Formats: sequence, structure tokens, C-alpha cells
Amino acid sequence: MSPHRTTLDTSGDVAVLTLDHAPLNLFDQAMFDALVADLAALTAAPPRALLVRAEGRAVSAGVDVHVFAGLSPTDAGALWQRLFDGIIAPIEALPCPVVFAAHALTLTAAFEVALACDIVLAGPRARFGLVETVVGLTPSMGGPQRLAERAGSGRARELVMTGDLYDAATLAQWGVVNAVHDDVDTAARALAARLAAGPTRAHAATKEIVAAWRSGGVAHADAVVPTVSGSLFATEDLQGAVASFLAEGHGKATYSGR
Repeated sequence: MSPHRTTLDTSGDVAVLTLDHAPLNLFDQAMFDALVADLAALTAAPPRALLVRAEGRAVSAGVDVHVFAGLSPTDAGALWQRLFDGIIAPIEALPCPVVFAAHALTLTAAFEVALACDIVLAGPRARFGLVETVVGLTPSMGGPQRLAERAGSGRARELVMTGDLYDAATLAQWGVVNAVHDDVDTAARALAARLAAGPTRAHAATKEIVAAWRSGGVAHADAVVPTVSGSLFATEDLQGAVASFLAEGHGKATYSGR
């Protein structure tokens, strides 16, 4: 078995977080702990984009069921709260674009992590499932509600209640997967690099406005726009891009993330 649960490369503007726990990248307690630690490090020093990917023949075959053995309802509630607080919320709160690359089987916790990311790319052989029904559970890291947001509540209930596996093409049609690529790792790295070279503060503002819509609808999002968007006029990126546009036209600006 690999000595790693995750690997994290923060050497450039694009941070790469890789699930690396052979043979099937099962989410055991050590994997959860590694993700919590990695995301804490990214929160403390955010990159300009994050790519979440995996090594091996599966993105993840799901959660190691040993994690659930002997849990009381109180214990389970505390576990889910820790995973929301330590994994899902930090991913969504990162002030940069987050891309998820799924090259193969992506089950349960890994699929829920994907649904917390901004953009999900998949390879043609990727398959996805929230299969917690096999142990009498419902997905509890935000999967049903985030799937409902992307695909509609009817599709979310179908996917969760049947516990079936769905291919990348189907989930692309549903709006869960943003795009399918033959070489998804290369495509995801290219997209993350492109986003990292963009106006990072503006990307963070986009995430903040969308988060406001998710929590309170269009009216709430409208209410935060003046402050969130207005603050961008103090950034070097906006000031430089406006000056570049006026002097040289469209598409000549470069961005530093400040």
C-alpha cells in the first residue's frame, strides 16, 4: 500500500492536490485527516487556482466502511460536521477557482468533494456514484444538495436512491460534469493554469456572489454585488486591465492576482 493518502504541490500559482492511496484511494480516517490538513494549508496560503485529481485506477472506490463501525448517532453527527468544516466548506471558500479531474471511478466521498469544486472535468471512462445505500446511509458530505443544485432535485433523488453508477457523458448532459475530455488530466491542468493566470480577485468575487445566491436566492446575491464587485476597483488587476483595454484593446491585459 502506498505510504501516501494525499500529495499536495504548492510550488506554483496552481496548487495540485492528488488523492494517492493505493490501490483504490479509499477514504479511510487517514485520508480524511490528510485532506483536512492539506485544505488548512491551502486556506492559510491560497493559490491562484487549485486542481484536485487522483493517481491510480480509480479516483476513489469510496469510503472505507471501517470508518462507520461502532459509531453512535452522536459520533456520526460529529464526524459529518468535521468533514463539512474541514473539507467541503474550505474547498468552497477558497478565494480561487477549484477544478476537479475525474479519470475513472469516482464514488461517495470523492464525488461529494467533486461537487464542492467549481468545475468538474471527466474522462470518457469516468463513472460516478453516491452508493451509500449499500450500507443503509444517505450521502452526508453535501452530495445530495449539491447534486440537486447542478442537476435538479429529481435527478439527485434518482442518483442517490438507486445507488446506480452514471457515466461521464450522462452527467455532462445533466450539468453535473462541465466537460468530458479524452485526456482529462492534461485538460484539467491546462484549465487550472488558464484560470490561475486570470483576475484571481474577480474569480473570488464570482464565487462570493454565487454563494450568496445559493444561500439566499437572486435577491440576496443582488444585495451583495455592489460591495463585492465594487471592491474590485481597488485591485491592481482591474486598474491595469482597464488601462490596457483603453490603450491596446481587448485581450492584452496580464494579471498578478492582486
